[in-house]
Amino acid sequence: MNMQFRRAGCEAVRCLTSFLRDKRGAAALEFALIVPLLLALYFLTLEFSQAIDANRRVGRLASQVADLVTQQRELTKDELRSLMTIGKAALVPYRRSEPVITVTSIQITDEPNPRPKVVWSRALLDDALVYAERPGDITEVPESLLVRGAFLIRAEANLDYRPVILWRASAKEALGLEAAFDSISMSKRYYLRPRQTPSIPCGNC
Repeated sequence: MNMQFRRAGCEAVRCLTSFLRDKRGAAALEFALIVPLLLALYFLTLEFSQAIDANRRVGRLASQVADLVTQQRELTKDELRSLMTIGKAALVPYRRSEPVITVTSIQITDEPNPRPKVVWSRALLDDALVYAERPGDITEVPESLLVRGAFLIRAEANLDYRPVILWRASAKEALGLEAAFDSISMSKRYYLRPRQTPSIPCGNC
């Protein structure tokens, strides 16, 4: 009788031990399934907030450059480049890709149907000042700003934002689904009038 009790007791202990092991295994499996999802949600939330902040900084860049240019009485090409370079500081630390900054001076013609004509236009691309729109070309201006004889400065900032989770130091091309989110285009544009003079000439622009 004692042997039977001992065997029954041992069997119960083995069953309990097996049950406990199964519980630990189930918990480990649940943990292995949930952790990747939690990490993915964390990184996506982090990336989303960074993208919103980067887009806000692109707007600040365009606004700051427009403000700096419209405070000048006249400009040279080197001075314009310096003002654009100062404005790029607004994007720190989002410098995984270089922004393109374009400044265009626009003269609204003094006629019954006013037209916005480019006076000079330059873009800062990879620290090099290049031509943007050609002088004399008709450009885009909001209808509310088409005032006869007005002079405007338009500052634009464009950035191909690269998410941290997909960014690569190498220039290797992204493929498939990764390529769809490899670069997010952000663009802001501001129009301002000169502060001190009716117009702002740029001698060698």
